[in-house]
Amino acid sequence: MTTLSALALTLLVLMLAVGGKQGLSDAFALLLNAGLMILAVILIAGGFAPLAVAAVIGLIVLAVTIFLSTTDMNVAGPAFVASLLVMTGVIAVVVVGVLFSHTGGFGAEDTEDLEGFSLTVGVSFQQVLIATGLLSTLGAIAEAATAVAAGLIELGDNATAAGRQDIAQAIIGTALNTLFFGFFGGFSALFIWFAKLRYPFWEVLNDQIFAGELIQVLFSVIAVAATVPMTMWVVGRRHREKG
Repeated sequence: MTTLSALALTLLVLMLAVGGKQGLSDAFALLLNAGLMILAVILIAGGFAPLAVAAVIGLIVLAVTIFLSTTDMNVAGPAFVASLLVMTGVIAVVVVGVLFSHTGGFGAEDTEDLEGFSLTVGVSFQQVLIATGLLSTLGAIAEAATAVAAGLIELGDNATAAGRQDIAQAIIGTALNTLFFGFFGGFSALFIWFAKLRYPFWEVLNDQIFAGELIQVLFSVIAVAATVPMTMWVVGRRHREKG
């Protein structure tokens, strides 16, 4: 058994042990989303518009993630609607952010790895960055929307302004730390590279690789910050309509 398969099996066992049938559903959702990501790469490499592929795949990923993560349709419905609204707004933010940041493509640190490879592959790396920027926010959007919807519906008529604020603060704070440490952990080797080569601070901030990844983290942070109030609005409106 390889290390990868052993870790995957361990994850599956833990998900089943902790979540039971819901854990199995979550594992199935993870497999579906992995397949969708592979499909997105194949379509983009095949010549389809990256932004269109990301939008369609993103819609399916949100549906899979939210509706397979909970059996309560009172939670899944508002969470999905809020996620769609936020994703629509995030598309505009990602497009504008990537176009004005000029972070698409490769940096100077990639030179050695790319030596001998042809970059004339017929794909716009700027468009690819836009697509990945959108797709990278989906998990944070779905998680925040589901958590907010579940919390508000659990409180029901007892959901005071203070209670809603506590939910918002807890979810945003947790998401920010998760995204930050994920970014820092994934790029520790790059930070060590910068330190060893004595990059000045201003050069680090303007490095194409660093700036591109940091911008994608900021996309996710913006998405989470927008998802919380949007989900509250959707849940509140639905509650008023039922009442």
